[in-house]
Amino acid sequence: MSIIRVGVGSRNPAKTEAVKEAFKQMGYEVILSSIPVPSGVSSQPFSDEETMRGAVNRANAVMQLAREEPLDFAVGLEGGVVETPCGYFVCNWGAICDREGKLGIGGGIRIQLPDTVVRYLKKGAELGEAMDVLSQKRETGKQEGAIGILTGNAITRRSMFRDVVICAFARFQQSIWYEK
Repeated sequence: MSIIRVGVGSRNPAKTEAVKEAFKQMGYEVILSSIPVPSGVSSQPFSDEETMRGAVNRANAVMQLAREEPLDFAVGLEGGVVETPCGYFVCNWGAICDREGKLGIGGGIRIQLPDTVVRYLKKGAELGEAMDVLSQKRETGKQEGAIGILTGNAITRRSMFRDVVICAFARFQQSIWYEK
């Protein structure tokens, strides 16, 4: 098993554990650094573009901060909401960059949000806040997330971000396909 140094732009356990699981599943042993950085986007992104930009910003910021302590890869993960003709959906994006500046991006699955949640979002609440209130739980964004609550934990925020990391890392794992 190869050992790599990875920085994650968050201290959120759903995100950091997702990164550990993803790299383990891909056959790597990880020395993980949690480096909280700002996303550079709104606290509740409302489009794929803004959410993706937040993930890329986080990955780049982590790599910049880690110059004294070199990393092999930096990971940025961002969750958001997208309005479509069929309603509002959760969206998730991940970005991974290496020391040379190569960037891999992966997106996650979608789930339609109930109208009760959307009403909170339209009043300015973040998705995690809305889910906390409606589920009568605390810090769901650091645990199962909206997707976990809405799927009865068949899919959790952690498992969803794990898959996002694997998709973003394809750029490095299967680089021959990306360099043609």
